[in-house]
Amino acid sequence: MSALLANTYFWQTLGTLLLIWLLFRFNVFQKVGGGLDKRAERISAELEEARRLRAEAEALLLEYERKRERAESEATEIVNAAREEAERISREAEARLTDFIARRTASAESKIAQAEEQAMIEVRDAAIASAVKASETVLRGSVQGPLGDELIKQGLQDTRRTLS
Repeated sequence: MSALLANTYFWQTLGTLLLIWLLFRFNVFQKVGGGLDKRAERISAELEEARRLRAEAEALLLEYERKRERAESEATEIVNAAREEAERISREAEARLTDFIARRTASAESKIAQAEEQAMIEVRDAAIASAVKASETVLRGSVQGPLGDELIKQGLQDTRRTLS
């Protein structure tokens, strides 16, 4: 037995068994197991919370993607509407410009026609005046005296009436 008491393996085995017995006696294994179970439950709850948060984040991401797509389509519609409005305004401006040019052209043509008519009247008046002057000169040279003056006046009046 003294050899047994001198053997270090014996004491190590005895200490280990005593330690295991004390651990069972004071329910250390149950407490450690309970602590590990609580920790496992807490980790499981945290994982479940993380899964829930991930699902919410994915749903939120999908919602924002739909909102972004709607915003992009609205922006496209706004750009198209603005482009159509600009084209409409351009067409209206072109039509107004064409109308303005047509009115100005008609006005200019009217003024030109009036100027031509006025020029024709002035030329005719000048021709009448020249013809009267020439007639007067010819008649004065051929007829003399008071009877000649009366005939010249009468002839000039007739010439004026005829040419007018």
